[in-house]
Amino acid sequence: MENYRSLRDLVLPLSRLTVVTGPNGSGKSSLYRALRLLADAARDGAVAALAREGGLPSALWAGPEATGRAVREGRSAVQGTRRTKAVGLRLGFSGDEFGYALDLGMPIPTRTAFNRDPEFKRECVWRGPVLRPATLLADRAGPVVRTRAAGGSWGQDPHPIGIADSMLTAFADPRISPEVLVVRERIRSWRFYDHFRTDADAPARQARVGTRTPVLDHDGADLAAALQTIEEVGDADELRAAVDNAFPGSRVRVEVAEDGRFGLSFHQHGLLRPLSAGELSDGTLRYLLWVAALLSPRPPELLVLNEPETSLHPDLLPALAALIATAAARAQVVVVTHAQPLVRALAAVEDGTALLELGKEFGATVLAGQSLLERPSWHWPKR
Repeated sequence: MENYRSLRDLVLPLSRLTVVTGPNGSGKSSLYRALRLLADAARDGAVAALAREGGLPSALWAGPEATGRAVREGRSAVQGTRRTKAVGLRLGFSGDEFGYALDLGMPIPTRTAFNRDPEFKRECVWRGPVLRPATLLADRAGPVVRTRAAGGSWGQDPHPIGIADSMLTAFADPRISPEVLVVRERIRSWRFYDHFRTDADAPARQARVGTRTPVLDHDGADLAAALQTIEEVGDADELRAAVDNAFPGSRVRVEVAEDGRFGLSFHQHGLLRPLSAGELSDGTLRYLLWVAALLSPRPPELLVLNEPETSLHPDLLPALAALIATAAARAQVVVVTHAQPLVRALAAVEDGTALLELGKEFGATVLAGQSLLERPSWHWPKR
């Protein structure tokens, strides 16, 4: 990530289960939003997502292009300087099979009312973990895209593309570039959950007509249907264990009314009758939402959770950590949190948990303890 809010220049190694932590203001929320923005590109939604943030100028790194030695040594205050490089917001990722990077910049002013809309300056899809000319599979420069043919040679004629369109949507065609299609579908499978509503009018508290729901919606409105789907086509034993682990002796049932509406019935040890979703405490309802999200019968390529500990009692964090570890056995998981009890609980239940602690240096987010030699190899495509 480069030039997105406080993420001046950040390259992070991700494991099967990665926990990102750090003090308030260290850039955790910016990291979560950067991942969502990268996922939006696969749906041609990056420009609209930036517009909701106030446009590209509002999302760009607000500090100087470079921090001088005198500033670093405390002999001078930070001074604004004229930029000598093209301004761009860059996001990307790579793995063993494929890599992808995009570079969004400001347009050349023209007679249009949309001069604040960012343009795709560069996009690249490559094979393997490191971008090199020999590994490029699809290369976009401004309004044209080149793709490799089946034999490995570049196609004769470049393909035109709109300056606000991502090649992940325009060229995800197996006849043009099957690799771009694979990368797009993998990114589109990424799943994000952030602050489920649990207030009195929360969608999760309402009975709704249910359909098979292998993936819980981001607002939790289909909670009852998602839990019933896990019961029927997912791992019902894990569902029961997750509830009992948090609330010993308790169980959840889904009641289906004659009109097809699904409602929750929470049977708790010591009570004479079950509780409906509308009667559950905020913490209990939120935990059940995490159960439905993390035990999905259709796991994603990447699952990103933003502060899942919100409104949960500390006693529930070990149970939540066990749920997250179960999800990490099926999908790559990134957890963004500032709750140290959850960090400790995750480290206790999952040996392979990677802990990334963010901090700030001269306003820029940095990974604590990461030296230049420890930084993963990464190269941006040049304009």
